[in-house]
Amino acid sequence: MKIQKNYNLSKLNTFGISVQVKFFVEINTEADLKELFNIKEFKNNEKLFLGGGSNVLFTKDFNGLVILNKLKGIEILKDNSNDVFIRCMGGEMWYSLVDFSVERGLWGIENLSLVPGTVGAAPVQNIGAYGVEIKDVLENVEAFDVDMGKNKIFQKEECKFGYRDSVFKNEFKGKYFITAVTLKLSKKENKNINYKILQDYLEKNKIEIKNSKDVSDAVGAIRKSKLPDPKVIHNAGSFFKNVFVKVSEFEKLQKIYPEMPHFDEDEMVKIPAGWLIEECGPVNGISWKGYKKGNVGVHEKQALVLVNYGGATGEEVLSLANEIISSVKDKFGLKLSPEVNLI
Repeated sequence: MKIQKNYNLSKLNTFGISVQVKFFVEINTEADLKELFNIKEFKNNEKLFLGGGSNVLFTKDFNGLVILNKLKGIEILKDNSNDVFIRCMGGEMWYSLVDFSVERGLWGIENLSLVPGTVGAAPVQNIGAYGVEIKDVLENVEAFDVDMGKNKIFQKEECKFGYRDSVFKNEFKGKYFITAVTLKLSKKENKNINYKILQDYLEKNKIEIKNSKDVSDAVGAIRKSKLPDPKVIHNAGSFFKNVFVKVSEFEKLQKIYPEMPHFDEDEMVKIPAGWLIEECGPVNGISWKGYKKGNVGVHEKQALVLVNYGGATGEEVLSLANEIISSVKDKFGLKLSPEVNLI
């Protein structure tokens, strides 16, 4: 384990933003964490945990210690007639865990195929896609307490999961380095294909779901058709969260915008942020989709995705995001919130 100074993070965030960090270290084993705990650079600096760098926007240099999660390994802990309990280390890429699952015919995370980032970042964000969230299958989260130097296991209820939210984004932000997660996956068919985009894709292509891999493949095909590859165009996936409003507020909006798509979620109504953005525009109502300003822009196929065409700063990306937020607020009276973590 080696602590590096004045390290550039441009290759460690999918936005490709060039920023410097005062100190940088990779964690390859849990023993590395114990060793790191006793080093002065760890004790005396603000800490930032990094996984795949796919859900972060750096707006300035970081005057602290960045700790990169490179913990690897996937194992089956328990296997009974109905379920399989899988423990996965935090530095594994999420897609590797999905592949591990569907190759064994297990159900539970196939709808989360090709979600970018690492396993350790997944519970922080409570990742979700096509009607499924990680909280639906998560058993526990293993983490290292950076203040006490001890390991702790969080049961699902302790994680306080919400929409793209968890205890690790709030009161425990920066306090726990996630080392592993355990998921409970099903051997029995448990398909969830009710999400409209997924349902439409399956019907259009006359796909009959025979196993979890069929769902995973369909979700992967949809994502590839809509979302740009960060290796080709720098981006962090969906930049904004969907908007949730009370039923009474939605009914008022619906009278003005009868075509507004929506989904009932418990006692709230979810309005797709992508639709809101498409209905607004920077000039004379022109859609944000495909808009470009200098080195940054909005992807031509997905209004939720902001892109760095090359050489952009984090401030440029954030400025564009704020323009979009203002346009949605002005037209609909609704406040968009970033899904991406701003540093």
